[in-house]
Amino acid sequence: MKTDLELALECAINIYHQYAMRRPIDDYLSKNEFSKLLKETAQPFLQNTLPPNTTTDNYIKQLFTKADANHDGRLKFTEFMTTLSLVAIDAHNRSHEGPGHDHGHDHGHDHGHGHGPEHGHGHRH
Repeated sequence: MKTDLELALECAINIYHQYAMRRPIDDYLSKNEFSKLLKETAQPFLQNTLPPNTTTDNYIKQLFTKADANHDGRLKFTEFMTTLSLVAIDAHNRSHEGPGHDHGHDHGHDHGHGHGPEHGHGHRH
């Protein structure tokens, strides 16, 4: 049985390919494909990670610009993964904001994949 992390990584790869393999079929994400990918697959998550006074479109534009390391106007897979890292870092930082610093997330590790904490996630916080 696959771990939550394995499933998440496979999911990221599959979603990348779903959007990168559209027209043109080139295994890169254009700005539009990248924006569509995030809006269609991560909209609620993006809403929770938006920097203050930033629209979703501006946030996506900022992420694209930061990730497009070679400035060719498209993202290859490694640049896409950099973007996911930036979003995850923003989400993690936001989870530590607010009263009590309760992290804003559950450490139960049941992410809806049909297995819970008994699936090898024995650490405690």
